[in-house]
Amino acid sequence: MGRRPCSRTCPLVDLCYVPQVFQHAEIVYIRMMREGSPSTNPPDRAVFERKAKERGFLGVGFSPAEAPLYLDTFLEWIAADRHAGMHWMAKHAELRRHPAALLEGCRTVISLAYPYSPRKPVTTDSFEAARFTEPRLPDYHNRLRKHARPLLDLLRSWDPRSRNRICIDSAPILERSFALRAGVGFIGKNNLLIVPGYGSYVFLLEILTTIPLTPTLSTPPKDQCGSCNRCVEACPSGALSGPRLFDASLCLSYRTIESRDPLGANAAEAARDCFFGCDVCQEVCPFNPPPGTEDPCLPGAADILAMDTEAFAARFGTSAFARAGLEKIKGNLLAIVQSGSTRRRG
Repeated sequence: MGRRPCSRTCPLVDLCYVPQVFQHAEIVYIRMMREGSPSTNPPDRAVFERKAKERGFLGVGFSPAEAPLYLDTFLEWIAADRHAGMHWMAKHAELRRHPAALLEGCRTVISLAYPYSPRKPVTTDSFEAARFTEPRLPDYHNRLRKHARPLLDLLRSWDPRSRNRICIDSAPILERSFALRAGVGFIGKNNLLIVPGYGSYVFLLEILTTIPLTPTLSTPPKDQCGSCNRCVEACPSGALSGPRLFDASLCLSYRTIESRDPLGANAAEAARDCFFGCDVCQEVCPFNPPPGTEDPCLPGAADILAMDTEAFAARFGTSAFARAGLEKIKGNLLAIVQSGSTRRRG
């Protein structure tokens, strides 16, 4: 058989004494070692879940990489033009048909839920913003990626040759459908994912991986809304016309963040004090904590209206407010003040 290679630790294995018939196999082995070979550490869902919880994620689930639940419903919603001016949803609809369109060879979708504060951000004169903004912190996309990177390291420790991709809500994936399939929660009548024992104040993140992992559930969890219809009845703008019937063009979150059009008198009146986003359908949900706790972390409306772009960037440049931008936020505030619909003033 010839002599063994000179060193197990040497990156260049000596093939001089290996008979010719074995040289091809040895070369393949060397390439595998250099490129990353399968780990002797087998995949363990419990280990992943424990590490995810250590990183702050409160919900973790695994589902097979297949066409998402309710894909046809989503495509019908797009065809009915209920997505308002969010044209990228229609443009990338085909990519949502299968996770393999986002990661070739994808075998598993790992869904994770990360909590955001149930405290409502308010200005010094009591104007409001949606809770997800968490203005004291950088934009959640960057924070979630940072929290998830050690989980990619764990996946690579199981298989160094695996390919993995982090997706947040900016990626064309039906995240709530996969979170539902993975058992992280159920989808409420307000179309939001509700995590039992916590509620809907969560960000969703997915990790696509080429590693095959056993699904958490064989079937998705059942709807737990029952006869409750509070979110539909409380929607201030009529965006929810029925259980899970949603028109984005009427939604105050869309109107105050994504839409480039002015807020308009009717929408401003419906918004009341909230100039960025809307949490009403979540505030009335019995799965969420009762509303009332506020976080006075924002400057007064007059201070925001007096800001120039430099001051705005210094205060909010890395936050969720940066997506809408200063002029949009100023327009929202002015429209709400002029509507006279605010419930309180400082």
